[in-house]
Amino acid sequence: MGVAGLASAALVAALVALCSAARSDAPRGVAVGFVFDPKARCEPQCTHGGICIRNDTCYCSKGYEGESCQYAHCYPKCKNGGTCLRPGKCRCPAGFGGRFCQKVTCDGGCWNGECVAVNGVAKCICSSSWTGSKCQEAICPQGCTNGGTCVAPGVCSCPEGWLGGACHVAVCTKSCWNGGKCISPDKCRCRAAFSGPLCEKKLRFC
Repeated sequence: MGVAGLASAALVAALVALCSAARSDAPRGVAVGFVFDPKARCEPQCTHGGICIRNDTCYCSKGYEGESCQYAHCYPKCKNGGTCLRPGKCRCPAGFGGRFCQKVTCDGGCWNGECVAVNGVAKCICSSSWTGSKCQEAICPQGCTNGGTCVAPGVCSCPEGWLGGACHVAVCTKSCWNGGKCISPDKCRCRAAFSGPLCEKKLRFC
């Protein structure tokens, strides 16, 4: 087969493909029902397999659109600010994933909450009694005093020498005598007329 025959065969194949594509719902550079001009020239040239059907008019391959078929088309469209790289493939912004950027992903995860999109930004929405960027910090409404740390909702971890829901109860390894009160680890506050580390001494007045 000569050069002319090859060119003719290629043109027939292109026309068959175009007729087949005309029956599909693919995005196109022109409307269906065109006149094909084999001598047509397109500037800029048709890209991504598009065919120049008449001067400066491209017929785009399935999945591409635009004057020169320069834009990829994703269906469904890329979500959450994603960009269509090629048919069916989206480039997702930070915080989003999935084929069409439909999945919200929070860096490091949400420990005690749910990762959702808030104004186009992935953010952790915390469950009750949790806070922090990853919902990793428990909330103790009563507070944790005397160096205590909130380790779970409403639960304080107390340093040595302190007890209670808010680490507010001092511990004296030896009990205070004579009605004395333990006010800090191993320290008693004595009633009047008593003294000593454990309030064990009675004061004498002249």
